[in-house]
Amino acid sequence: MSRAQQPPLRADQRLAGADQPSRRSLLAVAVAAAVAGGTGPAAADATDTAGSAAAPARPVDHHSWTTYADWRTGTARGTRAVAGARPGLVIGTPAGTTDYTDPHTGTTAAWEYATWTSPVHRPTVPSTEVIVSWNASTPAGTWLQIELRGTYSDGTDTPWYVMGRWAASDRDIRRTSVDGQSDGRSTVWTDTLAIDDASTGRRLTSYRIRLTLYRRPGTKLTPTVWRVGAMGSDVPDRFTVPASVPGLARELSVPRYSQEIHVGQYPEYDNGGEAWCSPTSSQMIIEYWGGRLTPEQLAWVDPAYADPQVCHAARYTYDHQYAGCGNWPFNAAYAATFDDLQGVVTRLTSLTDLETLIAAGIPAITSQSFLKGELTGAGYGTAGHLMTVIGFTADGDVIANDPYAATNEAVRRVYPRREFENVWLRTKRHDASGKVVSGTGGVCYLYFPARPSARGRRALAAVGVR
Repeated sequence: MSRAQQPPLRADQRLAGADQPSRRSLLAVAVAAAVAGGTGPAAADATDTAGSAAAPARPVDHHSWTTYADWRTGTARGTRAVAGARPGLVIGTPAGTTDYTDPHTGTTAAWEYATWTSPVHRPTVPSTEVIVSWNASTPAGTWLQIELRGTYSDGTDTPWYVMGRWAASDRDIRRTSVDGQSDGRSTVWTDTLAIDDASTGRRLTSYRIRLTLYRRPGTKLTPTVWRVGAMGSDVPDRFTVPASVPGLARELSVPRYSQEIHVGQYPEYDNGGEAWCSPTSSQMIIEYWGGRLTPEQLAWVDPAYADPQVCHAARYTYDHQYAGCGNWPFNAAYAATFDDLQGVVTRLTSLTDLETLIAAGIPAITSQSFLKGELTGAGYGTAGHLMTVIGFTADGDVIANDPYAATNEAVRRVYPRREFENVWLRTKRHDASGKVVSGTGGVCYLYFPARPSARGRRALAAVGVR
């Protein structure tokens, strides 16, 4: 079956030693020119100039609105920008009141709302896929909806697609993706807007994002949105990717957590730890940056369970429509609920990109799929799995905190460089029955401080994140 016909591959499938049917189609990231050290941003800038021969254009465009000036652009109906150390968007004077019936509880309630619609963004890469991510605070009694409307290469528009209904808590609404969104040319697969058949040449050449902020009527409560943006990409199908040249030997000290010690715990959140690779990986990096949960926040967890913060991460990343913890933007948004952290979903182009980040002290959560035996030392096969890259050995091999381990102590793994980069970056592979299925294509989560160091800013810019 062609990629256009395949359902999307999820990067949080259970690890059962054999491939399982996938739920997301992922496009790969072609390996771009190496970007490292202080030369990275210059190389990235050069690719934005038409006709530049300095380097091939990155097949990924990541754009976000984050500054006070950003929030004052676009079209506001009841929202206002707020300045400060972390500029944001809040409800000023509500535009109106509406009812919302939560499909997962059946509860109907009235909400005041206000909206903000971004200016049009024209990505440097006319895209076959777009993934939105956001960072926000939603106090009790508030929530938000994120929508995207794209323009096709023929000048016509998509509908306004709902990319998420989100709250940090699960007490007011159940955070959810929305199924069944398609116009016959593109489809929303959980958290990813994808062109249905890329072989037609159809692409998304621009998009706008619309935020709707909600609060209980008659209150002064408001969500605050600090970042919203999207990653667009257009990459070719391939079973193998070019080999990169090792350029860094460094290991970051990142906490180690196993998802497997949670098997059977809180099965209402996607069958317990068996499918918790995404929130487990998220919690590792959150704590690397100093994020901590209070005893009060963890009081709901059974005190007999080890590492209750992993249970907490699973609950508060859970997508009630997808019925899993692997919604990519929900994980990035969860990370950003911790003080002074932000998170984005993007695609990287090579292990050189990862080396650039690790050199600046920034670990990454990567998505990959492989047969048992394709990644030496893993000991399992998976249709999609998330792990945390924390460094590189002197030989250039990848050091990963892989949450699919029997104990926390067994989480640290070293994977052969060539094997890892291929299973992470490829877009096509053969499953256990020999059928051609999708690869994960370089998708990653990046979590980093709200105010990165100068070196961190350079590294992020080198991989296209600002």
